[in-house]
Amino acid sequence: MDWNLLFQSYGAVFSNIQVVIMTFIGALGGVLLGAIPGMTATMGVALLIPFSYGMDLIPSIGLLLGIYCGGMYGGSISAILIHAPGTPSAAATLIDGYPMTQKGQAGKALSVAMFASFCGGIIGALIMTFLSPLVAKVAMKFTSAEMLMLAFFGLSVIVAISGKSIAKGLISAFFGLLLCTVGLDPTYSVKRYIFGMKPLLSGFSFIPTLIGLFAISEVIAGVERIINGEETQMSSHEKITNVLPDRHTIKQIWPNILSGGIIGTFIGAIPGAGGDIAVFVSYGFNKSFSKHPELWGTGIPNGVAATESANNGCSGGAMIPLLSLGVPGDAVTAVLLGAFIMKGIQPGPMMYVDELPTVYRVFAALMLANLAMLVVGCLGVRGFAKIVSVEKKMLYPIILVVSLLGAFSINKSVFDVGVCVLFGVIGWLMNKYEFPLSPILLALILGPMCEQNFVRFVDLNNGNFWAILSHPIAVGFFVVSVATIVFSIFNQRKINRIEAQNRAQEG
Repeated sequence: MDWNLLFQSYGAVFSNIQVVIMTFIGALGGVLLGAIPGMTATMGVALLIPFSYGMDLIPSIGLLLGIYCGGMYGGSISAILIHAPGTPSAAATLIDGYPMTQKGQAGKALSVAMFASFCGGIIGALIMTFLSPLVAKVAMKFTSAEMLMLAFFGLSVIVAISGKSIAKGLISAFFGLLLCTVGLDPTYSVKRYIFGMKPLLSGFSFIPTLIGLFAISEVIAGVERIINGEETQMSSHEKITNVLPDRHTIKQIWPNILSGGIIGTFIGAIPGAGGDIAVFVSYGFNKSFSKHPELWGTGIPNGVAATESANNGCSGGAMIPLLSLGVPGDAVTAVLLGAFIMKGIQPGPMMYVDELPTVYRVFAALMLANLAMLVVGCLGVRGFAKIVSVEKKMLYPIILVVSLLGAFSINKSVFDVGVCVLFGVIGWLMNKYEFPLSPILLALILGPMCEQNFVRFVDLNNGNFWAILSHPIAVGFFVVSVATIVFSIFNQRKINRIEAQNRAQEG
């Protein structure tokens, strides 16, 4: 580590007005895009690649990293306020974020999400700066065996996010896994359950399904409550004097932020994993080791902090294999790879030899992007929190239109709009009968990853699945997965026992 060059690079980035302005513009655009269901950070980065063509490398990278970090936080805004995750990785945030809004704590939930996103991003940036070669070396040891067990580890979190009934959570997860079988087989391209509908060849589009399950289902439920005269107008009763969490809240959530940031960075560094997996793993991990697991899912800052820190920790993690090995960690860094190549720089091991000043300036740009996201978030918290005070008869039509437009914008397909509406009805019915929706989403994310790596591993080992025992990292993931399942079941029984005692005392 060349400390002198590192400090010079940070000084060059933070003192360059063009870099600072472009990074703040990127962060603002990312937050606004991320808050719109269907408009992901990947889409925002891809849209602005042409605009960065005429810029120098670092201002253009600052712009794109600003969108990246801003979009990661922006997805939590709609998840917290209207139960509609703006990005897939914000789906875990609504588990506790939306109940906080229902309690009249929208401003607090937003400030916790913003602070946790910033801290998670800083953790990811620091790990990227000081440990990127080491983390990249470990990440590249992940073969199909390790990826399979990582997917299994992710699925083990389903028990922790199932809510009151583990059985209903498993049924929801099984339904999600069934949905993954629709379309072309990922290995042999065999048609499965498409029923003559060509748009289903690629399976159910993830974003329209996500929007339908959470946003459209909430609109349907809200309209039902209005018809039945049961709808109550939510408002943020708290007076937001500080846009950042108070000292007591920070003391309460810092372990969740630290663990979430580390989990997010590590999983983000594994090519093909990403924030969608990291947020659920972080949530399940933190809930399992909480002293009060019964409070998770009822609207506590810890749940929001655990997911949002992992979410933005992935930004630094995904940059590690990109810079160290030339392998993008997720969809956003794949687009960033194109930006580097467009500027005549090929990321990879030689970049640390031939382009070390550029590498250090990218480190500084990511740190600046997280600071820009924090500033934009602080300026917007009070305004965002007022959204919940809008009359529901006006808010629901707006949510419906924005959600359907978001579903359509992914593939410009009317079929996706139909998928969105269909899963909105399914989500509404499942909520009505208390089947959790988060296990469906986790299964949709991990199902294809699990299937592809299982088939690949078995093929490479001539049908001998037990060859996985020769992969110590994979075995480690399996052991942790079993421990997670056992611990989660124990916790859920403890929660059910406490709730039964409380009901008996009230009765």
